[in-house]
Amino acid sequence: MNTFGLDGGRKYPSLLVIGGSGFIGSHLIAQLSAHDYRVLVPTRHEEHARHLLVLPGVDITVADVHDEAQLRSLMADVDAVINLVGILHGKPAAHGEPYGPDFARAHVELPKKIVSACAATGVRRLLHMSALGADPQAPSMYLRSKAAGEAAVSGNPAVGVTIFRPAVVFGEGDHFLNMFAHLQKILPVIPLGGAEAKFQPVFVGDVTTAFLHALENDHTIGHVYELAGPKVYTLRELVELAGKLSGHPHPVVNLPPTLARLQAWFLEHVPGGPIMSRDNLDSMQADNVARLPIPAELEITPTPLEAVAPTYLAGNVNRVELYRERGRG
Repeated sequence: MNTFGLDGGRKYPSLLVIGGSGFIGSHLIAQLSAHDYRVLVPTRHEEHARHLLVLPGVDITVADVHDEAQLRSLMADVDAVINLVGILHGKPAAHGEPYGPDFARAHVELPKKIVSACAATGVRRLLHMSALGADPQAPSMYLRSKAAGEAAVSGNPAVGVTIFRPAVVFGEGDHFLNMFAHLQKILPVIPLGGAEAKFQPVFVGDVTTAFLHALENDHTIGHVYELAGPKVYTLRELVELAGKLSGHPHPVVNLPPTLARLQAWFLEHVPGGPIMSRDNLDSMQADNVARLPIPAELEITPTPLEAVAPTYLAGNVNRVELYRERGRG
């Protein structure tokens, strides 16, 4: 089902993208712009979204999406909403709570406000970003809060919701392979907790294509889609690959659980951090692997990591031009 012609027949031509200035959002908005959608991107700090201003049909506005009145105002003239907000680190949970206040605010309370604002303003379509492994009984606050966010957006019959659960996402500008490539530039040996944890990384272009193809296809309403790449790796294999492709291969040393947790605590508290957290380590207790292939209705053939990562890890990609080219695809 190709809904991206220039015939003006889209159901949802005007979009609000919340969390649109980040890694995945920037790639998605480039594709939306290239397919002639009108996109409004709210941000607390305009400079964080300035790189999107070169894209046709994209407007940036300064707003606090946690403020319900502002959220409803943002939805006054749009046809659909995409929520990409997610955080990887947060304060610990209080005793007996499933997740801390930062995860609650970003992953649970905000989705509740978004779906409520959609219903109040007559916006009948919402695409929501969750995470592979989201489950109320998951081993980490991150994954438990993502599951609660899914529940929060799914309970209002006035809003047609599609949920995506991507695996760890790779692509130019990612915070995963790039981090490990950078560490190998500065460290002679990489001590690694959770080295045998399994990941099935998905290309950011495939994630954004899934959103585009689901947006106009109302048969995807009510579905939860796992998005993952064609190959499963251990974390050790991914770190070694990042070092090799960036030109700085160094030995990887697997840490036992006690030292891995100590390392994660340290990386939580480094200046400018956290780089990694104990909750991230907890997430790796559950394999980041999809249960089923990507369904046919999303029209995606998963992109191999080896087909993309060599270029951007070697530092050969111009960011804005890449966004434009991927948007045309």
